[in-house]
Amino acid sequence: MAHHTLSVLVEDKPGVLTRVAGLFARRGFNIDSLAVGTTEVPGVSRMTIVVDAASQPLEQVSKQLNKLVHVLKIVELEQDASVERELALVKVSADASTRGQVMEIAQVFRASVVDVDADAVTVEVTGSGDKIEAMIRMVSPYGIRELVRSGAIAVGRGSRSITEGRALRLERSA
Repeated sequence: MAHHTLSVLVEDKPGVLTRVAGLFARRGFNIDSLAVGTTEVPGVSRMTIVVDAASQPLEQVSKQLNKLVHVLKIVELEQDASVERELALVKVSADASTRGQVMEIAQVFRASVVDVDADAVTVEVTGSGDKIEAMIRMVSPYGIRELVRSGAIAVGRGSRSITEGRALRLERSA
């Protein structure tokens, strides 16, 4: 199996997320990561979907996604031709004697300490999934009380945008 990142432009309408996720489920794909947000085009949202799949079946899903009414465009983002990031908040057990060590680990990973309590430190880390996994491994011995990850978001490198030229189609379908 291979790691694939899909950037899917959709109309910002109720139920679109359910239809897209349902299509993956019906085809037997487990979505590793899913992030949805608005774009620079009003009425258009971007879904960043990360799946592990062989290329042939994924092509089948892409064709079926293109048939959905509210899907405007699908682009598979290659790792070397895109920038991919993830955000994590990690609440780590840390009393007065270990707080400094946890904060040093955060500094090594260019993470930010966003909350400090008498017995815990919350760290915000942004980067690749591998970077986040490495930081989690380093703070695990102190005890992770809570962990929240955003899922990957990604954009192609360079000046081209996948939203170029899509506004006309959106206006016609309204």
